[in-house]
Amino acid sequence: FPVTIQGGTGSLGKALIKRLKSLGSNIIVYSRDEGKQALIFGNDLDIVRVIGDVRDYEKLNVTLQRHKVDYIIHTAALKRIDDMEFYPDECVKTNINGSENVARAALNNDVKKCILVSTDKACQPVNVYGSSKFIAERLFTNYDYNSKSTIFASVRYGNVIASRGSFVPLFMDKIQKEELIKVTSKEMTRFLFTLDDAVDAVLS
Repeated sequence: FPVTIQGGTGSLGKALIKRLKSLGSNIIVYSRDEGKQALIFGNDLDIVRVIGDVRDYEKLNVTLQRHKVDYIIHTAALKRIDDMEFYPDECVKTNINGSENVARAALNNDVKKCILVSTDKACQPVNVYGSSKFIAERLFTNYDYNSKSTIFASVRYGNVIASRGSFVPLFMDKIQKEELIKVTSKEMTRFLFTLDDAVDAVLS
């Protein structure tokens, strides 16, 4: 069955592709990062690589038409919390408008199921990133409510231990250098799981 991974060059995207390949899926990677695509999947003739941005509805639509996609896992997003506070316009273009583009294209091409990978930060959001994902979830819920064929679903992704941008390697580095560790709040809760757990959550 053909599956397209939007943002397939990220840590979750790569792990999903590895798992889905083992299940015999036909993988279409859709990502704007041509460098990572070539580096990660350049020698894998079983993976179709499409360079494109979720901001581009027409490209999404053509890609789904051409490859007769059954399933979409939409992981593409701008995720850096601090940067999104300074560039909320870019966050909206990718995380909200881009997510709606994915949903529209999925509906237009009778995709069986379209899954939005959201974030735990969408729960009672206090920042631009979390708010953008909260709205994206609502868009997917609305598309599902109005769809007679395509199933739209959202899954909230947590913090993967030792992934890029995780606080764990940051803290470990500071401890090794005997530097002070600064935290925003001692009451802050972090939800951690492994990459395999994250893949299980999305696929289930």
